[in-house]
Amino acid sequence: MPDAAVPVFKLYGETRHWPTPDLLHCESIPERSRLHDWRIRPHRHSDLVHLLHLSAGEVELELEGSLHRGRAPLLIVVPALCIHGFRFSPDTQGHIITLARPLGEALASRLGEAAAILNRAAPYPLGEPQARRIARLVAQVDEEYRHPAPGRERLLGALCDALVVEASRLAAPPGDAARPPGPRREARSLRHLKHYQALIEQQFRQQPSVERFAEQLGMTSAHLNLLCRRLAGRSALQLLHERLLLEAKRQLTYTNMTVGQVADSLGFSEPAYFTRFFKRLTGFSPRDFRRRQPETAD
Repeated sequence: MPDAAVPVFKLYGETRHWPTPDLLHCESIPERSRLHDWRIRPHRHSDLVHLLHLSAGEVELELEGSLHRGRAPLLIVVPALCIHGFRFSPDTQGHIITLARPLGEALASRLGEAAAILNRAAPYPLGEPQARRIARLVAQVDEEYRHPAPGRERLLGALCDALVVEASRLAAPPGDAARPPGPRREARSLRHLKHYQALIEQQFRQQPSVERFAEQLGMTSAHLNLLCRRLAGRSALQLLHERLLLEAKRQLTYTNMTVGQVADSLGFSEPAYFTRFFKRLTGFSPRDFRRRQPETAD
């Protein structure tokens, strides 16, 4: 399927904004796939990583143009920008854990080489006792995600650390014949997009202009916008704004900072400008958004 024909989704078949202030989203495979006759057509995400855990059933999956069949127990890793699609058997049970880019960056910083598993698109059959350990971790993630409690963010982070370490032990050693599918060299445009996303992660609080980002990438702002729209489905500025919005939601949910302090920490010149920005993208003022959140902050 040509790149231009592959839809770019923000969350597993949806085009709405990331639905949670968490950097992680967890749901069961049946609750979404059943709505689509157990088939998720090929698509990709510009800045999300999936970990799919099948505890029952079978799946036919496409990863970057390669077809695979797998039977539970199974763990599937889908990196950002990887074209992927699924056809599940109707008896499938399991969960999809989605990690936002900032969480992926944090995992890489904490776990080093172990987090490299998140960059390899592959299905991993699970043997005992690892199948039990991974199933237990996924169940704990699901329980904590669905029932917020004090310490939620720390506990979810610790569970993600453990899950990624377990997943890293499944990876074939370099050069092995079972090496995950995919091109040996990424297209230049994908490398540029990943570099831009890394720059956003480093600099979003300063809110550089798109022109400044383009200079750092050695291209024009028009070229950067074209690349972002083609591969990520949004403009370069929209990608920056989405990262700012995500951080604003997290600070409003998990800290006691005032709206003015949140605005200042994110590089807004005045709280009123931040409030207009937040309401334009969410439909709520920062204060209204905060009032709607459960009491989960540490």
